[in-house]
Amino acid sequence: MSEGYRTVVQLTKMLKQLSAWLEEGVEHAQKHSFDPAVLLGSRLAPDMYPLMRQLQASCDGAKFLAARLSGKEPPKHPDTEQTLDEIRARLRTVIEYCSSFKKSDFDGWEARKVPLPFAPGKGCVAPAYLTELNVPNTYFHLVMAYAILRHNGVQLGKNKYLGGFELIDL
Repeated sequence: MSEGYRTVVQLTKMLKQLSAWLEEGVEHAQKHSFDPAVLLGSRLAPDMYPLMRQLQASCDGAKFLAARLSGKEPPKHPDTEQTLDEIRARLRTVIEYCSSFKKSDFDGWEARKVPLPFAPGKGCVAPAYLTELNVPNTYFHLVMAYAILRHNGVQLGKNKYLGGFELIDL
């Protein structure tokens, strides 16, 4: 199985985890009698993105990886979400998009050149995009979302971060 496909599968799993963390945040807020929407504006430091932007960036990382490694055009999301329902919808949409890919969509991915919109006229080969840019950046935003929720008292542990994984008999 190609590394590109496997990584898209893993990031899709992490988006599902992210969605579950958000729901735990909502439950925490309700239990402690505050508006869950307050969490969306929470951040760890004044110069860091708030939770809403961390959620959007996590979605972008997964969808851009799937699209760019498969040679397809990613769906557009203008980052206009302001409510829990809007960001929930975006998470669902991106999870569905990433889940729609098949192994064969990534045939020849290693030879693809990936343009970088933030560096006009520049890009990198797909394996470098995967390991040097996209995965570290996407996990950064996933971890920051997790940390913001934990900082606000949401009881998430390592198992809720990782989610389930395949075990084998030895």
